[in-house]
Amino acid sequence: MRVRMFYHSLLSDWNHGNAHFLRGVVSELLARGHDVQVYEPHDSWSLQNLLREHGEAPVAEFYAAYPGQRSIRYQEDAFDLDEALEGADLVIVHEWTGHELVRRIGQHRKLHRGYRLLFHDTHHRAVTAPEAMAAYDLSHYDGVLAYGAVLRDIYLKRGWAASAWTWHEAADLRVFRPMPGAPQDGDLIWIGNWGDEERSAELREYLLDPIRALGLAARVYGVRYPDHARCALEESGASYGGWLANFKAPQAYAAFKMTVHVPRRPYVEALPGIPTIRVFEALACGIPLVCSPWEDVENLFTPGSDYLVARDGREMARHLRMLLNEPDTASELARHGRETILSRHSCAHRVDELLAIHSRLVHGATRPGPQLIQGAVPISSA
Repeated sequence: MRVRMFYHSLLSDWNHGNAHFLRGVVSELLARGHDVQVYEPHDSWSLQNLLREHGEAPVAEFYAAYPGQRSIRYQEDAFDLDEALEGADLVIVHEWTGHELVRRIGQHRKLHRGYRLLFHDTHHRAVTAPEAMAAYDLSHYDGVLAYGAVLRDIYLKRGWAASAWTWHEAADLRVFRPMPGAPQDGDLIWIGNWGDEERSAELREYLLDPIRALGLAARVYGVRYPDHARCALEESGASYGGWLANFKAPQAYAAFKMTVHVPRRPYVEALPGIPTIRVFEALACGIPLVCSPWEDVENLFTPGSDYLVARDGREMARHLRMLLNEPDTASELARHGRETILSRHSCAHRVDELLAIHSRLVHGATRPGPQLIQGAVPISSA
């Protein structure tokens, strides 16, 4: 099958978490013998920031880590869609793609009916910037892949799409796996970006305060840390490692005893049931995980068995202390979490779901039963 994908960037994961999942899906599709081409803007914001801060070396490292993966960088005002989409069977357009190109691809689909066209949303803008999302013209798309049921329902209830499917992110098991025997470097690791003050208070309560209270040897990786955030890290006793290429995260996790998950506020308050991809990746690496509160309304995991949940900062500190003092408990938690990923949350599972959606679209099955595709439940707007 010929798959064409339009995303913000395959090459860069600088403040671009969707690159993690994209790379895993592309790896799986290529391994199954599909013809995959990924298109990204020539001046993508993530790649430009990565090159400015770190030069060309990270791009060379990406090619070494993902042999066979390449992207075609385009200039939108000189982009020949007829050439790009010739012979395509499935086209996926991510929501970071510009409004005009999304519209142009839809118009191309209107005139060329030989492929199926899906829009892929992996962000919270449907609730934080609904005007921007409503401005996308999806009238000629076959449907939307939304990375949570609550997001899928928004598209349907607001009439932004005629059909939508839940398509959660997942871990790329070719990359994310335990690395026993790695040299130990500390107690706690956190990999995540500070961002737009969407979880600043939560990071202080659930990450920095427990590090300070317990005197943990901790390291934090990520980008977009303003001066006040770096000062807060220093005051807590945590070291700051800066940007970390995502495919290097398994080695980093292996050097520490535990990690935490602190979701951004929009996901807790308005989009429950959507964990960040870091949850899937950490569990795949077999590291014990403690989460600040988030509601797993879709039953992706088993809280208490796959990871622990801390209702406040004090409980976070208690959980972390317990994991340090009870290595057998920590080991069992990590084992159970990884088994959950292996059983239903790998990129291979998501590709199975994607191909099933494509098959149903091709064969005209618009109303399959709700349990036919786990994690990718088709719903019609009618």
